[in-house]
Amino acid sequence: MFLHIGNDYIVFNKDIIAVMDFETTTISKITREFLKEAEEEGFIVNVSDDIPKSFIITESKGKSRIYISNIATSTLLKRMECEMKGD
Repeated sequence: MFLHIGNDYIVFNKDIIAVMDFETTTISKITREFLKEAEEEGFIVNVSDDIPKSFIITESKGKSRIYISNIATSTLLKRMECEMKGD
């Protein structure tokens, strides 16, 4: 099963570690530093040119990626639930 996270990007549900709300989590200095360091190290993939609403942390085959998406966390979570139910 997979999750469509914006534009032509999908991630496998089994690879998802966290789906985070961009606005509420980036209030924290620690989160901002984490994202800055991840970007400097090349772990970030921006899947949209729009205002970011969420970021999805994944790990696959020992490689971590953080996807910045313009899709709200509530929408992403609903999509995951529909996939799990088979809708």
